[in-house]
Amino acid sequence: MTHDSADAATPNDPADHATPKEGTGDAYAPGEVPSSQEEGSKKRRGSAIREFVVIAAIALTLSFLVKTFIAQPFYIPSQSMENTLDVGDRIVVSKFTPQHSDLHRGDVVVFSQPASWGPPPPPSSNPVKRVAKETLTFIGVLPGGAQHVVKRLIGLPGDRVECKQQKLSVNGATLNETYLKAGSLPCDRDFAITVPKGKIWVMGDNRNFSFDSRGHDDGTGTKGSVPESDITGQVVAVAWPVSRFQSVDAHPEVFAKVPNK
Repeated sequence: MTHDSADAATPNDPADHATPKEGTGDAYAPGEVPSSQEEGSKKRRGSAIREFVVIAAIALTLSFLVKTFIAQPFYIPSQSMENTLDVGDRIVVSKFTPQHSDLHRGDVVVFSQPASWGPPPPPSSNPVKRVAKETLTFIGVLPGGAQHVVKRLIGLPGDRVECKQQKLSVNGATLNETYLKAGSLPCDRDFAITVPKGKIWVMGDNRNFSFDSRGHDDGTGTKGSVPESDITGQVVAVAWPVSRFQSVDAHPEVFAKVPNK
């Protein structure tokens, strides 16, 4: 009697035979995964997770150290520094100034809003978003900006800064401020102040739309000037967007004829 080939068992078909476990006389049922392979797979997953955690921790630590001691990113929220800095620019701020190098007239600096300028802008009303943003900004992953101000340094401690007939002078030398936005007046009202010791006088490049030392002062230079201790650092470059990538110039030629006090 003959058998149809479709119904006949095939001795060499691996699906009909159990596979011996390595080093044992036991057999695995078809489709069963050896326990040693399961353990190896778990170990590899655990190792990958630990490696990711270590790499993330190192990256965050380096970001924090760079932000604390070397440089920090910030974003530009207003038009007060146009066209040197545009709204939405991401800038790089060097923390070596003034901690490890001297400030100079013409430097573009970032500083915490001084107490004499009033309270800083209110934080986000969403507590989760606020905490997350503050944490990432503290670490250095997100750029700062909300509690900070960016302006150009015009007067150093002891400098006499004056505005007369819409012309700005420092220590008697009239400035030709080539960095001002087209159409901006150097100053729109007369004043004459002496920058107090330990402070600087700052103004925006878009003078018509900059609420700077002028707007916060009481006519003596005391309230409008920014304490050097509030300075975060000097703006050295625009990093983003790519089309705006450039260094930020202090324009020393503008202040070349200003005598020191």
